[in-house]
Parts: sequence; C-alpha cells; structure tokens
Amino acid sequence: MTSQATSIPLAEGVIPAIQQRSDYAVVAITKHGVEIARRLQSQFTNADVYYMSKFCRGDEEQRSIQMFEGSVRLLFPALFPAYKGLIIIISLGAVVRMIAPLLEDKKKDPAVVVIDDRGEHVISVLSGHLGGANELTHEVAAAIGARPVVTTASDVQKTIAVDLFGRRFGWTWDAADKLTPVSASVVNEERIAVVQESGERQWWTHDRQMPDHIQVFERMQDAIDAEPNASLIITHRLLQPEETVLLNNGVVYRPKVIVLGIGCNRGTSAEEIQSVIHETLLELQFSLQSVKAVCSIDLKKDEVGMLDTCSRYGWDFITYTPDQLNRVDIEAPSDTVFKYTGAYAVSEPAVKLYTGNTQLIVNKRKSGNVTISVGMLHY
Repeated sequence: MTSQATSIPLAEGVIPAIQQRSDYAVVAITKHGVEIARRLQSQFTNADVYYMSKFCRGDEEQRSIQMFEGSVRLLFPALFPAYKGLIIIISLGAVVRMIAPLLEDKKKDPAVVVIDDRGEHVISVLSGHLGGANELTHEVAAAIGARPVVTTASDVQKTIAVDLFGRRFGWTWDAADKLTPVSASVVNEERIAVVQESGERQWWTHDRQMPDHIQVFERMQDAIDAEPNASLIITHRLLQPEETVLLNNGVVYRPKVIVLGIGCNRGTSAEEIQSVIHETLLELQFSLQSVKAVCSIDLKKDEVGMLDTCSRYGWDFITYTPDQLNRVDIEAPSDTVFKYTGAYAVSEPAVKLYTGNTQLIVNKRKSGNVTISVGMLHY
C-alpha cells in the first residue's frame, strides 16, 4: 500500500472527507508523534488515528489509520464536529491557534487533549468538565505512562469516568444505554458497586483513596446483596438471569482476557473456524468481546481462515515455532500432529505459552477441521 492510496489531500478552503469510526481522534504530525499515536491506538481503543502521509509505514490500511497531506490546520474543521474528543500530539500553542476559530460553546465543543512530542505530559485543554477532557487526560496519561496535567481549579471529583472506564486496557461495554444514568449516579455520589471478576486491577488512576460510596466486590451475589444504586461489572462471563438485577442501572465491561489456541487443516474456512469459536464460548458462557488473541503454530501464519477471523474481530494473531510448542508440557502428545507440523500439539501449548498458565479452561476440543483450546489471562 502506498501513502497516496489512503492520504487525505487538504486543499485550502476544502473540508476533507474523513472516515469516523470511533468517538476519539488522535492526530500527529511528527516522527515521534506518530510513534506515540500508533502506541496509543493499540492501548486506547475507540480511537481513530490521523497522521501525515510522509510517515507511512505500509500497514495503515490494515490498522485503519488515515493519513493526510498538507497543513494539519485544515483537518480540524472536519474533526471538530465529528468526534467526542481530540487527542493531539502537537505543541500546545499551535493547537490553541488552530482550534480557536472553531470554538462555539462549552456544551458543544469536543474534549481536546494535547500530548507533548516526547509523550511525557498529557494536558487537558478544552471542555474539561462537560466534554470530559479532564478524565480523558487521566486515561490517556495512564495508557502511555505520562503525567496528566489538569489546571481547572474545580477539578476535585476524581472519580470513575463511566464511558472511559478501562478504555486504556481495551475494555469494551456490552451496551451503551445505561452509560448516562450510571454516570449520574457516580457523579451524585450514590452507592456504586464495582464487581470485578477478571481483567486489569489498576483502573483507579487518581491520587486519592477511592471514595466510600464506591465499593469493589469480587462476587456478583455480594454486590446484589449490597443493593447499590448503580453497578459497573467487569467480567468475561455472560451474566446469569439472577445476576441481571444489577443491570437495572448498570454497565457490563468486557476485559480482554480470553486466549484461544486454534489448530486447523489447511484451507479451513473462516466460517467454520468462527462457528467452532462461537459454539465453544457459548458452552462456557463466555463473551466473545473478551477474546484478546488467537494463538497457533507458525505454519498457520498465512492461513486465510485464521487471518480473516482475527481481522474481523480485531484479535491479535500469535504464532509459535514447533520447537517453542514442544517445550510445553501437554496432556496428550500426538505423533500424527508431529508428523505434519513438527509439533506434538498446537492449540494447547500455544495458549499456555501466551498466558503463562499451565491450567486451561479447555485443554483441547476437536470439531470438524478445527481444534480449539481456551485459556485465561490473570492480572
């Protein structure tokens, strides 16, 4: 792919036709800025990345990165009304000059956050409270290991931003319909239950103790018994009927903790692979949204069905050599598999290598042309 194939020409006086896929846009114009933008894209989901075409790497189309040619100033009139927030890796002074003509009202303007070219500071610039820039600043800073800079004197709440919760870890939510009422409960300091069964534990980013009205539970039943006004549920499981009472005013977040090991015959279709994955996860009562990666042997690194499946769902595709796989203890080594692949097993040792765990949820299950193993990441 060439840069010309995907770049947006910015002609004077013409608003470019951008492709908005997410709520946030990341913009960079320097070599170091591009590195930060690409790193941020992999750690902070729900963000579209824009950078200058001269920094083309060749994988922009695959990563849905949009490039542009010309002055970045001409890009902002298109980005400003389209996105909930802009994360800009350009000097603060330059950003202020470029967005000044676009400012309308604090109730309408998007959140604007600036990152310095070395990625050391993340600065809340515009719409700190109503637009969520202050919380966005903390989340972005945590994602890239930078220092958040928030200057509004009234920024004293320091609580959970419901719509950004776990975003830097790649968490997604099941449905957005309760984001607003749950956010209201958090802001109004009502009784909040955070139920965490899996996923990263370092989600509290503030420099104060968690307030008393927010309680963290490891078990659903304990949260139900507490009768909270609102719930934030972090789990890879599908909720059982008796647990859905927490969704009366609750949001379910899906951490990326499920790892799939896949082995298949050459030429197995993506449809068959995906069918086995869906059936297996449904039996386990696990959410597809919590899958992080698919692992296999390097002989499968060009397997079309595997590549299409991972591309469709945005999963990492990791492969290992036969020598790496053979170093892992497995339940039932297969001479037949060794004959064709050089490894005594594929799906089971691949998941064990990725997760670092010797115990799997599913060691090995064969269905048609597909063998699948299921493991979990523990934090």
